[in-house]
Amino acid sequence: MFKTFFHRPDTFSLGVCNGCQMLSQLKDLIPGAEGWPRFVKNVSEQFEARLATIEIEPSPSIFFRGMAGSRLPIPVAHGEGRVWTDGFTPSICAAHFVDGRGQATMRYPYNPNGSYGGQTAFTSADGRATIMMPHPERAFRACQLSYNDGSFKVAGPWMKMFRNAYAFATKGL
Repeated sequence: MFKTFFHRPDTFSLGVCNGCQMLSQLKDLIPGAEGWPRFVKNVSEQFEARLATIEIEPSPSIFFRGMAGSRLPIPVAHGEGRVWTDGFTPSICAAHFVDGRGQATMRYPYNPNGSYGGQTAFTSADGRATIMMPHPERAFRACQLSYNDGSFKVAGPWMKMFRNAYAFATKGL
């Protein structure tokens, strides 16, 4: 049943946090997700909850369409978010943690889980399946942000991601 769903061209999926971990375990059923990593305990060996910054990479992700190069604040809340590659290079990294200078980082606390290169989001080859450890659903409205320099009035920095999903669902973009 899952395989049928993931192979339909009109479907898409987003796995956040535990959903990310679950979908990474189902990667054999998802076309173009063969190179997805699995997720293991944070380097700190503890639950990490904070606001971090990630940068969106160019990728085919329907969720991140038009967002490449964006550096956005995002809530993090997980104990097992470190990318584990089993010795291979993960395919299509869609986002990574960055430090205060905008550089991909493994340095704590900018990278709360210790993933190599700050990797924290991946997408399938066709962009219809995306997984990520941080929580965009906790920052899609401006009032959800623990810090706002005034840049965000009503919509938060992650609203575009959900608008992209809506556009795909209604127009197939």
